[in-house]
Amino acid sequence: MKKRRVLALLHEYLVPPDDVRGVDVVNASWKTEYDVTNTLAAMGHDVYIVGLDDTLEVITEAMAEVRPHLAFNLMEAFHEVGTFDQNVVSHLELLRLRYTGCNPRGMILSRDKALAKKVLTYDGIPIPAFTIVPVGRPARRPSRLTYPLIVKSLTQDASYGISQASVVTNDAKLTERVTYVHDGLGTDAIVEQYIEGRELYVGVLGNDRLRAFPVWEMKFTDMPRDLHRIATERVKWSGSYQQKHGIRCGRARLPRRGMAEYLQHLATRTFHSLQMNGYGRIDIRLDADGQPWVLEANANPQLAYGEDFAESAHHDGVPYEALLQQILDAGMQWKADKAG
Repeated sequence: MKKRRVLALLHEYLVPPDDVRGVDVVNASWKTEYDVTNTLAAMGHDVYIVGLDDTLEVITEAMAEVRPHLAFNLMEAFHEVGTFDQNVVSHLELLRLRYTGCNPRGMILSRDKALAKKVLTYDGIPIPAFTIVPVGRPARRPSRLTYPLIVKSLTQDASYGISQASVVTNDAKLTERVTYVHDGLGTDAIVEQYIEGRELYVGVLGNDRLRAFPVWEMKFTDMPRDLHRIATERVKWSGSYQQKHGIRCGRARLPRRGMAEYLQHLATRTFHSLQMNGYGRIDIRLDADGQPWVLEANANPQLAYGEDFAESAHHDGVPYEALLQQILDAGMQWKADKAG
């Protein structure tokens, strides 16, 4: 392993404290940032933390001071706008500084759920039927969509704004939920055919030659029968809710021989189709007939120790330190002009 000078790009308000004694690190908002930066330092890399607020000039200043080999990008937004994260990466490319994670083109394609679905449809990848309802437009259900449907933000990720009420069964509920997305979240709405089935995730790592980790599943062990088994905001982020309903993630036990390999192949095809690189997670629903449906692709997913992406890698023989090293290596190997 070659020692690197790593510029860790963090949201200013997520920079971990220097002294964490007496702090509940596991439940801290900056756990990912702490896990990544401290692990890289423990591995022998020189880590220089840069907290970004509303300007990018600090990156240029840090580059002049420490001459980093690459940036470890942990930014998820800029100016608190989620879709601006790709602009930070574009800035790194203009500075000719290598970086970890996805390139701007892949981030744009995967972040826009409608655009991603159109690309995937063109490449023959199965997706649920959908329609878009822009802000200011009334909700109208095309005849090709039948209830139940699920209504989500077109651009938000991390299950933001998703709840049990997101699954709708009639026109009145559809109108109500689209209004919530427009007014409450401030984004266009995407209305999809709801797929009853299993919630699966496949982590993908690499640039041209990809590695897919074991198929991971969100399991709803004690979820009441009248609730939909979907990854709502509470399911993803509320520890007490997870404990109450026996929600946990682990390797999926699949019904047919070869199904895991097929899902991994589907995930890498999706990753390539959306021109992603670095690392990502593909979300899939598996219906009762064993038909997989790609829901969305997530560039630069949650990278904390013990979270799904790291756990699936560990299950495949890649411990956390090795995972971060492979992400670093992919960043060093990527050239911006390869995205053209």
